[in-house]
Amino acid sequence: MATYREIQDWVKKQSGFVPKTCWIADLKHQHKLTAKIAPNRQGSARAYPCPPDRREAIESAFRHYGMIK
Repeated sequence: MATYREIQDWVKKQSGFVPKTCWIADLKHQHKLTAKIAPNRQGSARAYPCPPDRREAIESAFRHYGMIK
């Protein structure tokens, strides 16, 4: 599985923006790529969910690294 930094670098090269780590975490959770909830997370709702217009670029990075099909 790719690191957050690798995903950020790939998205920056392909789409011209650096995704926030919280956006990556949100999409990883939606695709069931995380096994558990972080111990420092407060509440069940995400404070900064991934914006819909940034979703496709991050998911493209997931596909590039073989994390999703």
